[in-house]
Amino acid sequence: MITLRRSAERGHTNLGWLDSHHTFSFGDYRDPDQMGFGHLRVINEDRVQPGQGFGTHGHRDMEILSFVLSGSLEHQDSMGTGSVIRPGDVQRMSAGTGVTHSESNPSPRAPVHFLQVWIIPERGGLAPEYEQKTFPDGERRNRLCLAVSPDGRDGSLTIHQSARVYVSTLQPAHSLVHAPGAGRRAWLQVTRGTLGLNGTGMKEGDGAAIRGETRVEITAREEADLFLFDLA
Repeated sequence: MITLRRSAERGHTNLGWLDSHHTFSFGDYRDPDQMGFGHLRVINEDRVQPGQGFGTHGHRDMEILSFVLSGSLEHQDSMGTGSVIRPGDVQRMSAGTGVTHSESNPSPRAPVHFLQVWIIPERGGLAPEYEQKTFPDGERRNRLCLAVSPDGRDGSLTIHQSARVYVSTLQPAHSLVHAPGAGRRAWLQVTRGTLGLNGTGMKEGDGAAIRGETRVEITAREEADLFLFDLA
């Protein structure tokens, strides 16, 4: 079964400096029917204006993934990590027993557009961790590039949950096939372009919950960027 979550159905927060769309309940947006999907708790699509950002704040017991779609995002945290995340980069922060961090747009001119994802870890009380890696366009084009996994296979970042995250840029008329394993589910998020999921059209901002499907086919109708979450 495939259940679509259309872009326009998402929650929306606009603070001027921040324009954010929430696939699942987050902040002041509350929908009891949209509290997450398995261990996948948050998908926020954020746009932050130049020179603005999130001041220092704390997290605990959450796996936090950031994917910059355009622009750049500067990160500072209480583990001593300082970095700038750009398109093609994947950041993974395990908040564990507690971490504080800030995120800001360092550009004086261009907004930053990014996806932030929260996944509930397999257990609480883990030590905080940070990883960041670039996945070049050639690794993502017309294939499902494994960016995050529980065992770090194929050069992916390591997450403390039975979850695999794939990234892809798919050219028009190209197709990908994914077979969720027995007892698993998947979530597809489109961040650019249009595609078909088992023949059903999806566009930028749309998501899809995939349950009980042994095979899903993703076909680009125009060039598209997508994220596929394979979950226990």
